[in-house]
Amino acid sequence: MKSFKAFLIEQDAERKVTAGFQTLSEDRLDKGDVLIRVAYSSINYKDALAATGKGRIIRRYPCIGGIDLAGVVERSAAPRFKPGDQVIATSYDLGVAHHGGYAEYALVPGGWVLPLPDGMEMRQAMALGTAGFTAALGVQRMEENGLKPENGAVIVTGATGGVGSLAIDMLAGRGYEVVALTGKPEQADWLKSIGASRVILRSELDLANIKPLDKGVWAGAVDNLGGDVLAWIISGMKPWGTIASIGLAASTDLNTTVMPFILRGASLLGIDSGYAPAAIRERVWARLASDLRPRHLDALTREVAFETLPAEFEHFIAGKAHGRVVVRIDS
Repeated sequence: MKSFKAFLIEQDAERKVTAGFQTLSEDRLDKGDVLIRVAYSSINYKDALAATGKGRIIRRYPCIGGIDLAGVVERSAAPRFKPGDQVIATSYDLGVAHHGGYAEYALVPGGWVLPLPDGMEMRQAMALGTAGFTAALGVQRMEENGLKPENGAVIVTGATGGVGSLAIDMLAGRGYEVVALTGKPEQADWLKSIGASRVILRSELDLANIKPLDKGVWAGAVDNLGGDVLAWIISGMKPWGTIASIGLAASTDLNTTVMPFILRGASLLGIDSGYAPAAIRERVWARLASDLRPRHLDALTREVAFETLPAEFEHFIAGKAHGRVVVRIDS
């Protein structure tokens, strides 16, 4: 029976969350059809919240963290996969209610697994991970709703984060005028280097006086924040503008009016990357390997060793991380 290194998140009788590296045996893994030797994972803000206990992310303890993984199939009861196949698995219950990617081995339901897209390496897949899939899903849904480069500017909030930075790169690569909204003025030049034509600081917004219907300036928006920032965006949508609501980093609340939706035909699209159907996942990942492949993925990505995870989580919680962090699991 295999033994392997894993980053296990636990909760004690007083509901205090602790996490650390342990050596586990294969019989500790959850049920699944595909046994994967994990090569890479990634760090998402959700992973940092789960591992530090700063957010109630984990739905069952103990749980190996990591909502993303890429690796090589060792054995499979799923007909679609065979030993030696390179595969990816992102979101669903990984790292939340099913042991995730922060381990040398993962046993995963076959329906959660996708073949590594043609023309993509495993490290690149994890540089994208759930963040890249989410950004691409948002772009696809907005384009299905009529967004085109000629319609006007697209604003991206939470611009230095994984989803935000990848969305900027993807949209700019497809010819959109992209405006980045950030609270980090020191990252303005970096945001322009990956495709933002202009940078707006959150401190410049008057969120205490949001009009029900402001001047229409945005043809599209990728919002990672929610709350008053999203309300401000909604008030400034152009006729038939479309918003991909992706995150709630600022607030789960939304105080707005129906006026932009009724008088301008604006659309607010909810983006659920966690449980998107397999057919949609395959379509979006195929685009991530082709027309939505970020042009600056290497510049957006930093690789870290498995054993450095705890320190990396603290960077995320402190708001010091930007872009994407790939974790090399298989040394």
